[in-house]
Amino acid sequence: MPHAKPPRRPSNALRRSIAVALSVALISTSTLAGAETAKEKELEARVAELEKLVQQLVAEKKAAPAPVAAPAAAGTVATAPAAAPAKPIQPGTILPNSAPGTSFVLTGYAKVDGMWTDTSDGELAENTPSRDFYVPGATPIGQPDEGTDFDAHAKQTRINFGTDTILAGGDKLSTRFEIDFFGSGTGNQRVTNTYAPVLRHAYVQWREWLVGQTWSNFQDVAALPDSVDFIGTTDGTVFVRQPQVRYTRGGFSLAVENPQTTMTPFGGPADPNSTAWILETDDSAIPDLTARYAWKGAWGHVAVAGLARELKYERVDTPTLTGIDASSWSMAGSLSGKFMIGKDDIRFMLLGGNLGRYVGLNFTTDAVLTSNGSNAGLETIDGFAGSIAYRHVWSDKWRSNVYFAMGDYDNDAGFTGGNVNKSSESWTFNTWYTPLPKLDIGAEFRHAVRELENGNDGSLDRLQFTTRYSF
Repeated sequence: MPHAKPPRRPSNALRRSIAVALSVALISTSTLAGAETAKEKELEARVAELEKLVQQLVAEKKAAPAPVAAPAAAGTVATAPAAAPAKPIQPGTILPNSAPGTSFVLTGYAKVDGMWTDTSDGELAENTPSRDFYVPGATPIGQPDEGTDFDAHAKQTRINFGTDTILAGGDKLSTRFEIDFFGSGTGNQRVTNTYAPVLRHAYVQWREWLVGQTWSNFQDVAALPDSVDFIGTTDGTVFVRQPQVRYTRGGFSLAVENPQTTMTPFGGPADPNSTAWILETDDSAIPDLTARYAWKGAWGHVAVAGLARELKYERVDTPTLTGIDASSWSMAGSLSGKFMIGKDDIRFMLLGGNLGRYVGLNFTTDAVLTSNGSNAGLETIDGFAGSIAYRHVWSDKWRSNVYFAMGDYDNDAGFTGGNVNKSSESWTFNTWYTPLPKLDIGAEFRHAVRELENGNDGSLDRLQFTTRYSF
């Protein structure tokens, strides 16, 4: 209940005036107690004049400006003066063209990597992705030993922009746009190490619908390990970003995604350390179809996914080549997940079927041409792959991971020859130190082996260090 406001105390001058008036009145009253009637009337007139003077002084007091308040006594609460309106930090909104109720999102990290790489059968080609992160199909085979190379870069540095708009009905409309600098066609290491931004994600999402470029619905991003390397369990995991239209309801998601076919020419490659021989086509008229269902809980998650697509290759007649019109249907499936064990976790992925470009950074192609003539067909290249990772948290500042990944494929050597990829595997161990929130310092060692269909192989050992600050 609010306290009653205390009555205003008259000023010293006012109090003195009132005291004088009362004294005069009392003296006059006592002196004139026994006087004649005329004297009484004169006294009454003087009292009336004094009352008029007192009223005038009270009115002047009310009209005068308020005095400066004295410091509040201990134990009392002083009333704060009214604050002036705060000036805005910036004169206008960050997103002047956005709809009302839109908030801005900015996340990402700065990451710098340094790595020593030793290969048993030749040197990794310079200025290629395999010098920046692990690419299973790039491990050299059958070349002179070139020793150890050191590389350093900041290409994994990442920026993610986005907006979230609350619509009139309470729904949220979101957009995301993300870039990094891997795969840039510009820049070199000679002077400035400048590289152009490369698109990763660009999509809009509303209710159950997503339209744009992002991770394939066939991929389980949550099953990727806590790696120093860009991907980690590369040999045995799905890793694809592409345009799509996706519908999600609960744990179920269905998507139509951009189709693309990679093929081995009839007879296979002459050089197993080059990828220039791979045929890549965009001739399919039917999008890749993916479906996924995930069960989630405090214990982690488990997901099953399927992939169906049309593989297609068309080639027109030329003076030196016969026209080809070949196609085939293919399917693949996956089982993946993450199990929590206190603060630790186990992550895994199992894959089977026609994996092709979806797995191992296109370690093997989707299919092989069965001839080089007009009767050529497409034979799919099937196989299986998988990975498992264990993450252990030592303390709030230390954690470690160990993981294994592999892939093995069934080539028909009569069509592919012996120089195509047969299998790959890698063992990896890392440890992370977080001295400050959002600042991670990591070290990782990897041993990897790549084998061809003819039995030739080569190995790679890499020691990698990184520093990453997230925001």
